[in-house]
Amino acid sequence: MRDADGWLSILEDVSFRVARGDTAAIVGASGSGKSTLLGLLAGLDLPSAGRVVVGGQSLFDLDEDGRAAWRARHVGFVFQNFQLLPQMTALENVMLPLELAGEAAAAERARELLDRVGLAERAGHYPRTLSGGEQQRVAIARAFAGSPPLLLADEPTGSLDAATGERIIDLLFTLNREVGATLVLVTHDEGLAARCRQRLTLKAGRLVQA
Repeated sequence: MRDADGWLSILEDVSFRVARGDTAAIVGASGSGKSTLLGLLAGLDLPSAGRVVVGGQSLFDLDEDGRAAWRARHVGFVFQNFQLLPQMTALENVMLPLELAGEAAAAERARELLDRVGLAERAGHYPRTLSGGEQQRVAIARAFAGSPPLLLADEPTGSLDAATGERIIDLLFTLNREVGATLVLVTHDEGLAARCRQRLTLKAGRLVQA
């Protein structure tokens, strides 16, 4: 990455594998490169060198449009601040990736997912009328909507209270098992990291444990 003083190295000599269907936690101090690594795994950020291969696809052999199409088919993303569209209801937010994928029964599938996360009765509500935990459950339902083989989560419980966060963690892992997706998440939560089979520790942009 280039800043006013020249090139700034955010990640260096990072190499690891996560098996299909497995769970991995990316941990480390603030500024260690965790979110940048997650962005690279999603094909959202571009590396100055190196490769990211997901399910046999080398992401940076694709152009920007190709990566966007790949993400739509293969990746679900859960953001710390939810990233729900405020002008859409909970149902419409979950329907969105399904409609973009051309799913004919988008509304039916979205209702099933909202019911699965315990929000069937909140389907017509807008994000501003939902609690933080409810918004995160909508975000998780949206991430799982297309049954993606890869689920990425950036501090999925970071803005929630402990009790709500625990429920969100249980939901995330339950849906992960049911779908069989590979789950990679960034977290400061040691309890959450301990539930993952693999732990990736970053320190100053380097992988110190894998």
